[in-house]
Amino acid sequence: MRQEINRVVERILREDFAQAPLNLSERKSLLGEIEDEVLGLGPLEPYIKDPTVNDILVNGYRNIYVERRGILELTPARFKDDDHLRKIIDRIVSRVGRRVDESSPMVDARLADGSRVNAIIPPLAIDGPSLSIRKFSKDPLELDDLIRFGALPPEIGEVLKGIVHCSLNVLISGGTGSGKTTMLNVLSRFIPEEERIVTIEDAAELQLKQAHVVRLETRPMNIEGRGEVTQRELVKNCLRMRPDRIIIGEVRGAEALDMLQAMNTGHDGSLATIHANTPRDALMRLETMVAMAGLNISDVSLKRYVSSAIDVIIQVSRLMDGSRKLISFQEITGMEGEMITMQEIFAFEQSGLDERGKVKGRFVARGIRPKFSERLLARGVALDQHLFAPLGGAV
Repeated sequence: MRQEINRVVERILREDFAQAPLNLSERKSLLGEIEDEVLGLGPLEPYIKDPTVNDILVNGYRNIYVERRGILELTPARFKDDDHLRKIIDRIVSRVGRRVDESSPMVDARLADGSRVNAIIPPLAIDGPSLSIRKFSKDPLELDDLIRFGALPPEIGEVLKGIVHCSLNVLISGGTGSGKTTMLNVLSRFIPEEERIVTIEDAAELQLKQAHVVRLETRPMNIEGRGEVTQRELVKNCLRMRPDRIIIGEVRGAEALDMLQAMNTGHDGSLATIHANTPRDALMRLETMVAMAGLNISDVSLKRYVSSAIDVIIQVSRLMDGSRKLISFQEITGMEGEMITMQEIFAFEQSGLDERGKVKGRFVARGIRPKFSERLLARGVALDQHLFAPLGGAV
């Protein structure tokens, strides 16, 4: 197709625009733009291919922003008009069997490389169609990459390997763009190859490297208002698929109840993410979601249900300079009265900003030996107890 486009464009330039004053670089640029328009995503294609771009944000056809290294910048690119932008949106969503129109003006989709896409059009978007693309690397980040970027220290990395390998239930909490999905991908690397993994997502974006993986994705209702398949239905279904591990891309509704039931009935080692600013907020949101599912039990029983299901909460955050870090690693230890009790094992303590505006701080251990260390030892994973010791102190 690219060769054919090349031939046609060269013929048109030669025959119809023989007097056009275009040098070689201008001809190449024109050819590239036409190829992107026909085969790719038009003005967005250069930024899709740019590995330094993390997010692409389109505010109407005139304004295209990108995020590089945590900083938003306005690009010189633009669409011709709203219809041009709508065509690109339709091209993206149609490839994954989704649709966007006046009856369904919001849509979540994904690109071929797994990048997450959200589009919203008029009448909901007042100033014209809006498009947001969260890019994912073709080569997913590994634990060593997070350590190199300063997202966490090697000591915490060793603990993360142990808790996933030994099937602790882990909840990853954080705000938008804080790196929850990246952390989930990294943790999934430590699941043994021989285990069967089932993933459940609204828009499939996880990049697991194991061979024995079944990927499930929700489906919106059709134009007649039928055919919707929710995350809760997929969680119920996956329990009949003999999973060793259940990974939920993001818990956001009544599926929280079925996830907790799975964790409490033998499906250990489950992983999930949730939107929350602190580990305590994550528990509150989880309790609210379970209550939404209509489980008719007392608040105390609900809290006991949550505390017995979740073992560890990992809080990730995007800091002022755009960097993403693991800022808290907490173990749920049970109940005390009517309160779920937690103990912080590791934390990131920010001390300020340097002259370049970069966050300064250090990772610290709280000097607490976690209860799950005995469970890890029983599974043959012996962590060095000095990992949990504060500087110059003992556990």
